[in-house]
Amino acid sequence: MTESPEQEPAAPGPPSRRSGALSVRLCRDPRDFAGLRAEWQALQRRCATATPFQSHAWLLSWWLSYGGGGRLRVVLVRRGGVLIAAAPLMLVHRPMPLLVPMGGQISDFGDILVDDEQAETAITALERGLHRAARHAVIELREVRPGAAAERLYEAWTGARRRLADSVCLELPAVPVEEILKRLPAAKAQRARAGLGKIDALKIEDCAVPEHEVPAAVDHLLRLRETQRRGSGVRSNAVEHHEPRLAEHLARAIRRMVRDGEASLTEFRLDGEVVAAGVALHSGYLTGSYLHGAHPGLKEKGVDVTTLLLRHEVELAASTGRQVLSLLRGDEPYKNHWRPRAVINQRLLLAPSGLDAVLRLRASQAARRESTAGTVGARFPATPSFDPALPLVHGATFTAGRLVAGVRKRLRGGAQARVPHPAPPVAVAEVTQAVRER
Repeated sequence: MTESPEQEPAAPGPPSRRSGALSVRLCRDPRDFAGLRAEWQALQRRCATATPFQSHAWLLSWWLSYGGGGRLRVVLVRRGGVLIAAAPLMLVHRPMPLLVPMGGQISDFGDILVDDEQAETAITALERGLHRAARHAVIELREVRPGAAAERLYEAWTGARRRLADSVCLELPAVPVEEILKRLPAAKAQRARAGLGKIDALKIEDCAVPEHEVPAAVDHLLRLRETQRRGSGVRSNAVEHHEPRLAEHLARAIRRMVRDGEASLTEFRLDGEVVAAGVALHSGYLTGSYLHGAHPGLKEKGVDVTTLLLRHEVELAASTGRQVLSLLRGDEPYKNHWRPRAVINQRLLLAPSGLDAVLRLRASQAARRESTAGTVGARFPATPSFDPALPLVHGATFTAGRLVAGVRKRLRGGAQARVPHPAPPVAVAEVTQAVRER
């Protein structure tokens, strides 16, 4: 059953975002959210710090694949009928009631949208709406990029709040590849130029995939990734991109984003055969290097796939007026080869003053998980993509307790290492029950 939205009526008259009455509405119906496309896109264009993961196409597609009925909580602020702020959130109940961003673990940045020209008014009204929406829950905004609109909300928040570090992202300036090579030591730059020469000598062509061919191209990209993974023999804890609902989401979202100029899907062809492919996501400020796959045979031909992809994406970002090519989350060696700038995302916790104890408990859980990750990293430095901050999405069953139990099992019998204990399950249960009784 669809829940009725909470709303303050707006004054009648022609739409104007500079005047008119303010309205704050809580959207709980996915059908209503689907109908926001045009005004959501317009707001995103007026929010300079928005990332591709706040696009309507990305969020709606993610919800269709991962969402659940009755858990949508999107706070909308309008002035004179014009959307001037939005917080795309969802309600989860594990490990406690939380309002978290839509997009889950597969989204590298989380944020709200705010009309830059109406920022003060929009943030004030959005905070009021979020206080109502979060009467019984902590708001946890993960992967907030420095300078994001969510930082303004955090500074204006009148209740309990806490700021923690989140994932590392690496960035390069959006400039021609020759400028990138100048950042490298002479020997590395020379090897990279030789690699580019090899690519050009083989006449590898890059071809933009049109909208109607996106689903088939995404499927082929994912098969390339699987072939590449099997060929490398490396096991990873990263999201498995051949998982059916994720593949469905990517095909649906990227198709619409390609149509709207928010994504590019490029295939690299050698003698007519697709040997590599990559997805780049775009917003006004940055291009994000999101997903790639390449046939292992390229390496046998002496092709450095990273160089092939990076040249294309950094020059794509530069030619379309973006300022940054983000390599997104993770500080893998192949990224650091290019001497990128490290940017630390943030985890912002917000709650009404009456839930200060609950917020502190959640912050303590997060700190324990980060400590566990550090222990695993020190004990098993070769462990790839270990992320104890697991996604709070529909169907997630991997809890902090199971995580720590698994780590302890792996450490048993080896060198002594101190692994922090998680919060006792009963404490979380008691807090959750108390919140629900408020």
